[in-house]
Amino acid sequence: MAATVGPTTPAELVEQVYARFPERVEVARRRLGRPLTLAEKILIAHSDDPEKVGVERGIDYADYRPDRVAMQDATAQMALLQFMTAGLPRVVVPTTVHCDHLIQARVGADTDLRHALDVNSEVYEFLRSVSAKYGIGFWKPGSGIIHQVVLEQYAFPGGMMVGTDSHTPNAGGLGMIAIGVGGADAVDVMAGWPYNTRVPRLIGVRLTGKLSGWTAAKDIILKVAGILTVKGGTGAIVEYFGPGTESISATGKATICNMGAEIGATCSLFPYDDHGSRYLKATRREDIADLADRNAEHLRCDDGVDDDPERFFDRVVEIDLDALEPHLVGPHTPDLDRPISELKQAAEAEGYPVELSWALVGSCTNSSYEDIGRAAHVARQARAAGLRVKTPLLITPGSEQVRATIERDGYLDDLESIGATVLANACGPCIGQWQRDDIEKGDRNSIVTSFNRNFPARNDGNDATLAFIGSPETVTAMALTGRLDVDFIADGFTDGEGRTVFLEPPVADELPNRGFDPGESGFVPPAADGSTVEVIVRPDSERLELLEPFEAWDGDDFLGLRVLVKAKGKCTTDHISPAGPWLRYRGHLTKISENMFTGARNAFADEKPGLGVDVRDGSVKPIPDLAKEYKTAGISWIAVGDENYGEGSSREHAAMEPRYMGCKAVLVRSFARIHEANLKKQGILPLTFANTDDYERVQFDDTVDVVGLSKLAPGDPVTVVLHHSDGTTDEIVTEHTMSREHLAWFYAGSALNAAAGISGTKKPR
Repeated sequence: MAATVGPTTPAELVEQVYARFPERVEVARRRLGRPLTLAEKILIAHSDDPEKVGVERGIDYADYRPDRVAMQDATAQMALLQFMTAGLPRVVVPTTVHCDHLIQARVGADTDLRHALDVNSEVYEFLRSVSAKYGIGFWKPGSGIIHQVVLEQYAFPGGMMVGTDSHTPNAGGLGMIAIGVGGADAVDVMAGWPYNTRVPRLIGVRLTGKLSGWTAAKDIILKVAGILTVKGGTGAIVEYFGPGTESISATGKATICNMGAEIGATCSLFPYDDHGSRYLKATRREDIADLADRNAEHLRCDDGVDDDPERFFDRVVEIDLDALEPHLVGPHTPDLDRPISELKQAAEAEGYPVELSWALVGSCTNSSYEDIGRAAHVARQARAAGLRVKTPLLITPGSEQVRATIERDGYLDDLESIGATVLANACGPCIGQWQRDDIEKGDRNSIVTSFNRNFPARNDGNDATLAFIGSPETVTAMALTGRLDVDFIADGFTDGEGRTVFLEPPVADELPNRGFDPGESGFVPPAADGSTVEVIVRPDSERLELLEPFEAWDGDDFLGLRVLVKAKGKCTTDHISPAGPWLRYRGHLTKISENMFTGARNAFADEKPGLGVDVRDGSVKPIPDLAKEYKTAGISWIAVGDENYGEGSSREHAAMEPRYMGCKAVLVRSFARIHEANLKKQGILPLTFANTDDYERVQFDDTVDVVGLSKLAPGDPVTVVLHHSDGTTDEIVTEHTMSREHLAWFYAGSALNAAAGISGTKKPR
């Protein structure tokens, strides 16, 4: 499979994409017999074959051709280790790697970055060299958070991309379909194969009114999360439309799309407008702005959609921005939503610790120039009124370009003047990369963040920390009160002399008047001749490990499986494969498998997370140890899960670790989209209970048979037999969403095995 020669400049790529729209959009209008939403236009423009591609939402599987791939350093390791097995000289589509996840927040930007360069040198060198060899752009540590850099450098209206991070949909703020995927899906696209997925359903969010006062773009997605819940967007694209979109900046739109991952959405997107045009020009992409302006009719929904949205969307949500107020979500889930005005009552009723231990502003979700500017305006007023933070406040710029610009324009001085500390341009506390020394594990405390996730232990490794999510200005204001139970809008702030102070609603320019200061460039282009580059993975490395292919299916039913874990309640990818200190092993499958299910609460060993019951003697032990013993003894196993199993991060390690440790199937009440796709890619059979109450039938010492595998077919049920220790059996019906292509992956042992050994099952680019 030879790589094809693509466009040589970003503008040429965009021009090629836009050239497909007129004809393909007309094909879709003819096939569907109606006007189109924006999402439908972009999907058909990127379909493998517009005349034959499936269009039945939630039913058909379709092949699409993304325009680019982006990977962050934690997920890129495993993705590139997989790509190396493909035997290709270089990637076929534009691809970048961004080093943002491995920088731990400890002291401050400079010290933390130097420490990261030291302790992660082996991994950074691997990523740099493999990028140089295979034609991949490399962004050095300190350059910024992947999604902010992609928005600044690569996102464009009407485009399509995949990224090995669940918050890839951030690029939807510029009208791009941007989908978070596992590494194996990214490898497919990098190798020139199409991206295969079920045709998404469409959820329309119609916005009216205008943002004002203390209300920010973040409050829109917090409200939406409260309405749709953490699984309400599963398998769907969330498309925002209506007159209210016109009051939101491009980076504000990106914030909303970014956090759409928390409702399970495939992605979210906004129509292209003047805000998008100005942002492209401000980020030195005037040529792309001109192209988008000339093709604007294709970069928004057709006339008629706003007049009768129920005709076009599977579900419609309406939000009046005039009536929206600042919100806070949490703790422990991003859909527990309350307006600030109701927080005091909720804190008292639930017994939340009301004294805040930390406040954190930034992350890929809320670290734009406008975000930091609004937080800085709060700080500027606070300083003038004699206020300082009453709880420590950490600030994370989204990119080097943002950092350099907010430093030049005085925003950092404003924030530091009230006691804030500025961290490196990286993810830091958002993903558990936070060295926190003020509490012991198990200490119950409350923090507020402008991040996107607040699962237990997500930020600091302590599952007793209660994390609440709000906008940057809300978080800054709450740092000034130091409390969860103070409505800063209605009650104001207390200065050092006990007087009550009220601050004006924050305002800030959405873009810098003097243009962006690019700061110190962290981009390293690939080598002109990649064949001269050597990629070294030491055999004794504890950070990196070359991959061996998973074994193919042996043709037999799965008989005599043991139940390793029956996850009780929420089981995210953070529970299956925690981050934090484990990020250092993301390129070493053997090492990182030692964290498998350590955050999961097992219904059979509920004393604390991460414990399993050895059916051989009834002993309770850590799940990774038990899985290792089962593997050594030749015992295969099944994992059982609850609703929305695998929500959260796109990390494919949560699928690769079980596969490596002997898992044959995962049986749950329902799956999150990315995790189910990752299981398929790695050769694990993902099943759901036809009757969700059958979850209760599974016992810790059951022997489980999965039968009829030789007759697996799309849409057909699968029989699972539970043999109980008392001699009785339960035969239960399960369902799956495997297409014929997915079945080929299963039989071959993984999608990579299928691609390498079964030529012609996909069409190369």
